[in-house]
Amino acid sequence: MILAAGRGERMGKLTIGTPKPLLQLGTETLIGRHLKRLAEAGVSEVVINLSHQGELIRNHLVSSGRWGLRITYSYEGESSLDTGGGVICALPLLGDDPFLLVSADVLTDIDFSSLTFSTGKGLLVLVPNPPHHSAGDFGLTSDGQLTAAPPRLTYTGIALLDPALFRNFKPERQPLRPIFDSAIGQGLLAGLRYDGLWLDVGTPERLEDARKIIQQRKKNL
Repeated sequence: MILAAGRGERMGKLTIGTPKPLLQLGTETLIGRHLKRLAEAGVSEVVINLSHQGELIRNHLVSSGRWGLRITYSYEGESSLDTGGGVICALPLLGDDPFLLVSADVLTDIDFSSLTFSTGKGLLVLVPNPPHHSAGDFGLTSDGQLTAAPPRLTYTGIALLDPALFRNFKPERQPLRPIFDSAIGQGLLAGLRYDGLWLDVGTPERLEDARKIIQQRKKNL
């Protein structure tokens, strides 16, 4: 599942007529890069949640789709259900098996096919804290379990999750964080530290950073 329902307000004028997932990075859009890498990782079906300007995303993907993926859309109306509510709303489309969750507004070179968990209800990918998020989100124990205790790393917006993790939560507007916190308190979430490329493309400045990275690493992204 790709989370693509946010309004992209931090992008300012760049997202007035263009949804953030459709902002261009080299020859691909943000969301197009994810779809390409998901297809390369062996994924065959993708759910994308949509809200504000969602039809623009759908129309773009219909007209330019070339990844061999079956794409299903979860519509949330003009106001998004936030990250947690968006996943819960899409559960009927996701089935019963663990699913990969990816935020549309990140740039990464992680191998999605390498992600796995053997116990609990999910795995969150973490990175060293970037300057704009120095406090981090979650701690990581020596045996790979997530904890609320410091030192903390930053959640990437990439996770492998069991749908059962959301079973007791209502399909209403809510972020993912309280859902993750509840699961961490029960020892149900593992974590993976990733030291490769990852960038939160959430502001015009970081979009320019991402474009510079794409220019420097054309063959690898």
